[in-house]
Amino acid sequence: MTDDQPGQRPRIDTSVAHSARVWNYWLGGKDHYPADQAAGLAYEAALPQARQWAQESRAFLRRMITYLAAEAGIRQFLDLGSGLPTVNNTHEVAQRIAPDARVVYVDHDPQVLLHVGALLTSTPEGATAYVEADMRDTERVLAGAADTLDLSRPVALVCADVLGHIEDFDEALDLIDRIVRRLPSGSYLALSHCDADGPEHRAAQDAYNATGAIPYILRTPEQIARFFQGLELVEPGLVSWPNWRPDATTGTTTIRAGWGAVARIP
Repeated sequence: MTDDQPGQRPRIDTSVAHSARVWNYWLGGKDHYPADQAAGLAYEAALPQARQWAQESRAFLRRMITYLAAEAGIRQFLDLGSGLPTVNNTHEVAQRIAPDARVVYVDHDPQVLLHVGALLTSTPEGATAYVEADMRDTERVLAGAADTLDLSRPVALVCADVLGHIEDFDEALDLIDRIVRRLPSGSYLALSHCDADGPEHRAAQDAYNATGAIPYILRTPEQIARFFQGLELVEPGLVSWPNWRPDATTGTTTIRAGWGAVARIP
């Protein structure tokens, strides 16, 4: 992570844009720096829908968690690559519906670690915890999660727009497969991913990746569908974000930005 001594605050390079902070800027948060704002504005100059897409992605996460807690009866959530806290974090949505919900966030980004306290609030009946681990380290992730979650009972594995940070597609597929195989029947995979639809989107992402920031790899809907192989897709299946169980507050854009789905583990 860093070479800081134990107990020291991790050093953050604020001169280079960071995807979590750019996302935070687009979502109206306060945890970003001038380099992040500049990167966000440059992305929007190339792709004016970018800010609205970020908001639609967050709204999609809210609707996924709402379905899992309210309709599927899930009370345990494992959120990979949690990112910076903003609004409608997984534990907030889940515990509004089910106060006894238990949520574990996983991340190893030093930027996120500085703000982890905002993710560790909880209702008295429930629990919220944080595992400092690379999401690809399955054993460490599951061992840490087991301190808060009962992994013999259904768990929702939440992956909200984080797998693009794994550049190798086969590695990303293998990561999801490894964890899904360790979860009991009746668990769920809730996953979203930015897609590669449209040359303007690809050009804007390529320009961002070239700045020295941690890159994000866009993938096609056909590739995203492969994360759900062998699972039972919940209606309406794999669709673009605004088309997944829209509600009265769901916005739409003229060009797709990302796809996602919720699927039951048989």
